[in-house]
Amino acid sequence: MAFGWIDEQAELRRRAGLVRTLRPRPADSPLLDLASNDYLGLARHPEVTEGAAAAARTWGGGATGSRLVTGTTELHGELERELAEHCGFEAALVFSSGYAANLAAVTALAPHGSLIVSDAGNHASLIDGCRLARGTTQVVGHADPDAVRKALGTHDGPAVAVSDTVFSVDGDAAPLAALAAACREYGAGLVVDDAHGLGVLGEGGQGAPYAAGLAGADDVVVTVTLSKSLGSQGGAVLGPARVIEHLVNAARTFIFDTGLAPAAAGAALAALRLLRREPQRAARARAVAGELHARVTAAGLAAVRPDAAVVSVRAPSPEGAVRWAADCRSAGLAVGCFRPPSVPDGISRLRLTARADLSGAELERAVQVIGETRP
Repeated sequence: MAFGWIDEQAELRRRAGLVRTLRPRPADSPLLDLASNDYLGLARHPEVTEGAAAAARTWGGGATGSRLVTGTTELHGELERELAEHCGFEAALVFSSGYAANLAAVTALAPHGSLIVSDAGNHASLIDGCRLARGTTQVVGHADPDAVRKALGTHDGPAVAVSDTVFSVDGDAAPLAALAAACREYGAGLVVDDAHGLGVLGEGGQGAPYAAGLAGADDVVVTVTLSKSLGSQGGAVLGPARVIEHLVNAARTFIFDTGLAPAAAGAALAALRLLRREPQRAARARAVAGELHARVTAAGLAAVRPDAAVVSVRAPSPEGAVRWAADCRSAGLAVGCFRPPSVPDGISRLRLTARADLSGAELERAVQVIGETRP
């Protein structure tokens, strides 16, 4: 029977407690949200939603084509210029998603004969970029610059190291300055995904590379998403102008994909301008994460100290994590639930995301629910 193996896989997932389901949320959900990536609380901000609506009224519902045909509007160019300026890079290129941006950066910058050195804790989009690239990939230990240095020392030819800046599972930050130093010893490039750093880390939310002193470097390329701190959708690659020009000509997820919808570009641009006008939002997101971690650990739970806005709380098992998250939801709290294969170490977790707009009372309520529902 066609696709008969799917039933077998479904049964294996069920036995392992790894079944995933879609849960459509209403527009006016009553749940206290510690599950989304809306770190600055901008997704519903009036300026951001009006930015989306105005762009749709002006440019239409869709981009109408690939970026190289009809899919590039003046709005896309505006967003790219302001993103590059905010993050301290020479140029930027906007994609339809952060996933597409990561695939573009890795595949286009790792041609045949090159070496990709990839952190073991990288996001799936970076991993898939490595799989699709024509270069050879070597996976090294998590957040280990010496392992990167050792891997680069085995290769004679073009090379690039690839890493998240803030890892999505535990919320820990990569040692960016040390990684850049290791790459420079061997003339290798550094590609980092700042999905969880933009808007949270660096002065005024300029990002982890900016905070590490790497902004504008000619050997550093940064990818970002517009769907987390900027409350919209889409992604971008930032770096030297010659790298961006290369992506325009070589990145398949740019050349063959429809451009980012104008509404998303308009929302992202409005959010970026709001952040630049109110840079204290970034510090507030970090402060909320620190307070959330302190309250969770004071309640006797094992949690990883956050370097940005993600707080990871250990669960006893995949089944226990699913049940815990479900019990939280029943008590009015939405939390993330990470389990294999989403976690590289096999340890299941609740993933809590701090938001700049959360109050002390909301944090107290969240921690109370998490503590009362623990397995």
